[in-house]
Amino acid sequence: MKYVLVTGGVVSGLGKGVTASSIGVLLQACGFRVTSIKIDPYLNTDAGTMSPFEHGEVFVLDDGGEVDLDLGNYERFLHIKLTRENNITTGKIYQSVIEKERRGDYLGKTVQVVPHVTDAIQEWIERVAQVPVDGKEGPADVCVIELGGTIGDIESMPFIEALGQFSYRVGPSNFCLVHVSLELDENVKAKLSQFCHVPLSNILTLCDVPNIWHIPLLLRDQKAHEAILKTLNLQRVAKEPDFKEWITRTKVYDKFPESVRIAMVGKYTGLSDAYLSVLKALLHASVACNRKLIVDWVPAGDLEDDTFKEDPNAYKAAWSLLEGANGILVPGGFGDRGVQGKTLAAKYAREHSVPFLGICLGMQIAVVEFARSVLGLHDANSTEFHPETKNPCVIFMPEGSKTHMGGTMRLGSRRTYFHVADCKSAKLYGNASFIDERHRHRYEVNPDMISQLETAGLSFVGKDETGRRMEIVEMPGHPFFIGAQFHPEFKSRPGKPSPLFSVQ
Repeated sequence: MKYVLVTGGVVSGLGKGVTASSIGVLLQACGFRVTSIKIDPYLNTDAGTMSPFEHGEVFVLDDGGEVDLDLGNYERFLHIKLTRENNITTGKIYQSVIEKERRGDYLGKTVQVVPHVTDAIQEWIERVAQVPVDGKEGPADVCVIELGGTIGDIESMPFIEALGQFSYRVGPSNFCLVHVSLELDENVKAKLSQFCHVPLSNILTLCDVPNIWHIPLLLRDQKAHEAILKTLNLQRVAKEPDFKEWITRTKVYDKFPESVRIAMVGKYTGLSDAYLSVLKALLHASVACNRKLIVDWVPAGDLEDDTFKEDPNAYKAAWSLLEGANGILVPGGFGDRGVQGKTLAAKYAREHSVPFLGICLGMQIAVVEFARSVLGLHDANSTEFHPETKNPCVIFMPEGSKTHMGGTMRLGSRRTYFHVADCKSAKLYGNASFIDERHRHRYEVNPDMISQLETAGLSFVGKDETGRRMEIVEMPGHPFFIGAQFHPEFKSRPGKPSPLFSVQ
C-alpha cells in the first residue's frame, strides 16, 4: 500500500480537500485504484452535531456516517463509496483508546498520547486503507490521507507525531507528503526549494479557476503525477494519464451558451459550503442539460412579512430573485428560522407552476403549505416548530431520541418503493420499482394525514418498506413539483447526475 498525505498551512479552508481529491483523480487516470481517509482533529465523534455555519454541510454516507464535507468531494471526484471509518476524528481515537483501557487491554500500563494514541491512529489508517471502496475485490493501490486544520494547531499534534512515525515505518518509497499553502511567487519558491530540499519542479501553483474540475488538469499540466509516482516508486507500472472525459466535461461547461437560474431558498445562504452537495448536484445536472448554472441565493427570512416591515429593500430583492428563477429549490435544514419564507417559496412555486424541488425539510414544508392553503388547515404545522398544533402534518419519528442529538436520526441508505408506476419520479429513475437513497432526518410526514392530503390532490408516490413512511411527494398536473424526504444530492456524480436534479 502506498500513502499520500495532504497537509495545510497558514489557515484552514485553503482547498486541501479538493487538492487531495484531484491527486486521487490523477492517480486513477494513471491506472491505480485509490481510497481516501480524512482526519479531523476535533474532539467531536463525528460531524453530526456541528453547525453548518462553522463547518459547512454534514455529508452522509451509505452506512449512516455523518462526516466532513470533504468525503463528499472524494466520492464525487473518485466515484467511490466510503464508510464512516474513512473519517478519523480525535473523538473517535480517544473513545477507542479509553474503551481499550477500560477493558484492560493495556495490561496496567500508564496510557499516554505516545505511544497509545499515536499507535491507535496508525492502526486505524492501516486497517481502513485495506478496505475496498470502488466495488472491486482487494485493497486499493494508493490511500490519499487529508489531515484537516493547519500544521501547528495544538489539536493536530498527536496526528502529526503518528504520521511521522507511520512514514518512517512504511518507508520513504511508500509515503509521499503534499503540503498546501497560499499561492507563492517565484522567488519564494526558490527559497523553499533551497532550504527545504524540495525540487523546484515539485512546488506547484493552483490558481483560482472557473470550476474545480480544472484542478486535476492544472496538476497534470505541472506534472504533479510524475513527482508523486517518482516518490512512490510507481513510474514503471503507471500508464499515461487518460483525461479525455474530464477535459471534455470541463471545456463544455465553460462554453454553454444558455443558462438556467435556480433560486436556492435556505437558512444558511451566507455560507455556500452549507449546501455544497446540493450545489454540486445542480452543477452535474446543468452539464447533463447543456446549461450554464446560475444559483440565486435567497435568504428564506427575507421573504417573510417581518422583513417587509424591517428591511423593505431586502424583502424586494429576495422576491425579485424568486420570481425571476427558472426553478426553486428548498434544501434540508433544522430549526424554525426562515420556515415561513420557505413555506412562501413553496406556495409561489405551486401557484405559479414554477419547477420545485423540496429536499428533506423542503418536502415537509411543501406538505405543510398544501395543508394550509388547499385543505384550509391554517394552523397545520410540523411539531418541530409548533409541538401543540392541532393539525400536525409532520411529526417526530417514534424511534428517534429527544435527549441525545448525535447519531440518533434516521441515517444512511434506505430503500424507497414507488407506489405510482407512471409518476414523474419513477420515470426519472428509469421506471425503477425501488431506489436506494441516503437519509438524515428526525421528522416525517404524519401517516395519519395522508388520506386527507391525497384526497385534496397531493400524491405520495414513494414510500418505505412498511408503506407508512412517506419518501416522495408529487403534485399531479404541475409541470414539476417534487418533494423527497431523502437527500438525492449525496449520490450525484459528475457524468451521472441525480435523477431528481436532471430533467431534460
